[in-house]
Amino acid sequence: MDKETALNNYIKIFSTSEKFKNPRRTIKKVRYKGARLVMNEEQRRLTQLQEDEKLKNPDKPPADRVTYFSIAAPPSLKPIRTYCDVTGLPTNYKSPHNQIRYYNKECYEIVRSMPSGVDQQYLSLRGANVILK
Repeated sequence: MDKETALNNYIKIFSTSEKFKNPRRTIKKVRYKGARLVMNEEQRRLTQLQEDEKLKNPDKPPADRVTYFSIAAPPSLKPIRTYCDVTGLPTNYKSPHNQIRYYNKECYEIVRSMPSGVDQQYLSLRGANVILK
């Protein structure tokens, strides 16, 4: 009897409580713009501004404005992230023999046992190979 009364109490509480979802909620469809579309719209906006300026003041040169096309970012202050040439995981180690980056001890064993042609192929994948003539 004790379990049944507790169960009836829970049923009574859950039946009177509010529903989880709001029935009057409407879902808005948001359209995201791709980078190419944003750049095209910005280009059209700039040409329209230049044409408007030419019509207002035909003898005055166009003003320089800051746009998406004119922003020059300064170099980053963060160090360049390096990745293992064997596994692709982030690393801080580099082999002293052939300059291949490695992640841990097991990768270093693989790097040490590589023949000279294979290590040059790994280096060429990241554009760091040295071609001797």
